[in-house]
Amino acid sequence: MAGPLQGVRVVEFAGLGPGPFCGMLLADLGADVVRIDRRSAGTGLIGALGGTSLLDRGKRSIALDLKDAEDLAVVRALVGRADVLLEGFRPGVMERLGLGPEQALELNPALVYGRMTGWGQTGLLAHSAGHDIGYVALTGALGATGRPDERPAPPLNLLGDFGGGGVFLALGAVAALLHARTTGQGQVVDAAIVDGTAVLTTMIHGMLDQGTWRDVRGGNLLDTGAPFYDVYRCADGTFLAVGALEEQFYAALLTGLGLAGDASLPDRSDVRAWPQLRDRFAEVIGSRTRDEWWQVFAGTDACVAPVWSLLEAVQDQHNTERGVFVEVDGVHQPAVAPRFSVTPGAVGSVPAVGQHDAEIRAELAG
Repeated sequence: MAGPLQGVRVVEFAGLGPGPFCGMLLADLGADVVRIDRRSAGTGLIGALGGTSLLDRGKRSIALDLKDAEDLAVVRALVGRADVLLEGFRPGVMERLGLGPEQALELNPALVYGRMTGWGQTGLLAHSAGHDIGYVALTGALGATGRPDERPAPPLNLLGDFGGGGVFLALGAVAALLHARTTGQGQVVDAAIVDGTAVLTTMIHGMLDQGTWRDVRGGNLLDTGAPFYDVYRCADGTFLAVGALEEQFYAALLTGLGLAGDASLPDRSDVRAWPQLRDRFAEVIGSRTRDEWWQVFAGTDACVAPVWSLLEAVQDQHNTERGVFVEVDGVHQPAVAPRFSVTPGAVGSVPAVGQHDAEIRAELAG
């Protein structure tokens, strides 16, 4: 598969969520990603979240037993020729296997050793179990998400696992790869979900410092506190997203809603009037269906969009024209992003566990 990372060799130890997502991003961009699976694949809920999911698209798979001496020799051979290693075990696990950063970098001095954890390699919670919901809770991001009179609403596991975790590991790996290509010196990339999620809140912390953001949930400009940046129920029970922040976009919103020039409409710059303004918007938007409103706002600068379900999003006209989703092996899935004008990427197929055992062993032997 063509892509800007063509020729880069990645060894990924199979895991859950953010680690495989990082590997998927690198594979999407053209890297040759070899996923090391366990000989006995997991079952049940957690097993279903692991190997052979869409996160493994474009990779190759070899099944090995990390407690077997011969299989460990295969792992070391793979690491010895790799540019990037990705692992998501708890701190100390790779070291006990004899595959920790010191051993790996001694074997391959230019190796980029990427580590994916929730809490990080150090700190009070480093050796504790955890999942996305706990990581985003500790950073304050979860506490800032949701309505003021309701429980905090976890944004799936997109903000922590994938945004604060997998994307930052991919960025760190590519940055370290550039350094290794220039200097011949590899290094360890410690990507912790708490670290990355905290970085994602940088702008909000800046606004807190400036006094333009209050440390409360659902009472600010971007957290549904503002009536012109919120979600409204339509007549058919579906929803419409409104994000008319700037004055010219707000004017377009009022025009579409039929409220332009309405002298009784509260002043949006008066925070105290926001509840009344929200009630007016809710009343008007609730008078039509989502599709009717989309016919009004599609293509305008009102910053309004229908709230699609995951399956509806696949059929959206804009998404279809851009190829935001593709069908591979009969499965609809998001396309490669970002896109490149010279070497566009393509979504690869999902390998079965151990599918490329013979092929990879032959490469190592040759």
